[in-house]
Amino acid sequence: MAATGTEKQGSKAFYVTTPIYYVNDAPHLGHAYTTVAGDVLTRWHRQRGEKVWYLTGTDEHGQKIMRTAEANGVSPQEWCDKLVEEAWKPLWEHLDIANDDFIRTTEKRHTDRVQEFVQDLYDKGEIYKGGYEGPYCVGCEEYKLPADLIDGEGEYEGQKLCPIHKKPVELLKEENYFFKLSEYGPRLLEFYGANPGFIQPESARNEVVNFVKQGLQDLSISRSTFDWGVKVPWDEKHVIYVWIDALLNYATAVGYNENPAKFADTFPADVHLVGKDILRFHAIIWPAMLLANDLPVPGRVAANGWLMVGGEKMSKSNLTGIKPQDLTSHFGVDAYRWYFLRAIAFGQDGSFSWEDFTARYTSELANDYGNLASRVAAMVGKYFGGELPEATASDAAEKAVQEGLAKAAATADRLIGEELDFQGGILAIFDFVKQVNGYLTEQEPWKVAKDTSPEGQARLATILYTAADSLRGMAVLLNAVMPRTSEALWESLGAEASLGALADQPVQNAGVWGQLPVGSTVTKGAVLFPRLEEPKTTA
Repeated sequence: MAATGTEKQGSKAFYVTTPIYYVNDAPHLGHAYTTVAGDVLTRWHRQRGEKVWYLTGTDEHGQKIMRTAEANGVSPQEWCDKLVEEAWKPLWEHLDIANDDFIRTTEKRHTDRVQEFVQDLYDKGEIYKGGYEGPYCVGCEEYKLPADLIDGEGEYEGQKLCPIHKKPVELLKEENYFFKLSEYGPRLLEFYGANPGFIQPESARNEVVNFVKQGLQDLSISRSTFDWGVKVPWDEKHVIYVWIDALLNYATAVGYNENPAKFADTFPADVHLVGKDILRFHAIIWPAMLLANDLPVPGRVAANGWLMVGGEKMSKSNLTGIKPQDLTSHFGVDAYRWYFLRAIAFGQDGSFSWEDFTARYTSELANDYGNLASRVAAMVGKYFGGELPEATASDAAEKAVQEGLAKAAATADRLIGEELDFQGGILAIFDFVKQVNGYLTEQEPWKVAKDTSPEGQARLATILYTAADSLRGMAVLLNAVMPRTSEALWESLGAEASLGALADQPVQNAGVWGQLPVGSTVTKGAVLFPRLEEPKTTA
């Protein structure tokens, strides 16, 4: 996405990352949920006029990738290339994800820098050689503590399972290199205390703090039982542990040891968006690595909850993975982007159901928002020939609407832009949508239109201008969430010609009243949210 002309120059970019996703399979709703959230957050900050850098990408090393490729009869690199180009990148384009970069951990710009980072740690005495034996989950690419495991049932009776993947762990014994993570517990606790907003939500922060207080173990940062990974530079019989490799993408993608100016302008991330199952890696291991190499620590690690289907976390391994395209083909891309952030409080687990999506789409998008846009455009066309009239007869009813827009804009800017409360911000905007619908119901412009006196026509003009400028504010506020329909509404209001590009409208000024110029040409475009057809079923 091209930068807007309103960006502030000379300041650090607002840097947001998603996890880099394993390419052992095609993306599902859980991956898209985090990526859409990051897209909405960065679009919002772009529309504040800030410099922004949004990073996503793929994690392509490790034993899980190697085994998946072998099972499909191809090399790991061939498997990664195919999935990235045919599944991951096309989905982000389909969902209108405006990422600034897409990092792949098999790229030379990444692998070279990873070796340099780990070599620096080794040279500083932060890494030593040892051995390790313990239960290992290939799905998590992580050694597990015995206390974390669950007892298997059914076909796994008598075995210990990973609590996330519900598959048996493997007992691994190998010679490894270790990072002195145990020495960083006190520094991390001091940092958490001084920066209470570093880990969000509060429940996630408490979990991490309590874990660190129990004492950290040194971290195995190499593997010698397989070779699909970045070679340890001083001992090529080992590859670097995939999580050490993966976490470093946040630095390598923005110029670590390669482009000092870019790195200084971007790093560290202001917000790391992660799933709660990988929170410890980001809130413990990652800051400890950075502290060990004298690099700045991120501003915030925000853990979103799990998307649940039938009480199970949505994932391919649990056979509950649903393709985003299954939903966008029925509801549309904008409704898809809107639904998950509106229906689920970010940071909490949430359940998806087709029925809930259908009900919310029909009630809030089609009936409340889309119908409002259609009614206003139709009335301006019918009563004023499509030319936006001037408001000259405002009273308390209009003042309430103006105050409602100002409140919605301020609330949404705080909740979405600062607190990552996407649900709260969207609800604040849609409370205003409901307010404007209520205003039209009370004012009954279709009845006022029958009064052909100058006073009657002035009142009608005021009602319709109030509704149209309200829609102008809604288009600006919802642009980050639903860019396609917001653009369509913007054009319908004639705002493109009179105010310029929607992306250039400062979102923090959306609540300033009266910006839509009198005389703007208002046209009734296509329905923003068409009536849903019954999904096709097969016998």
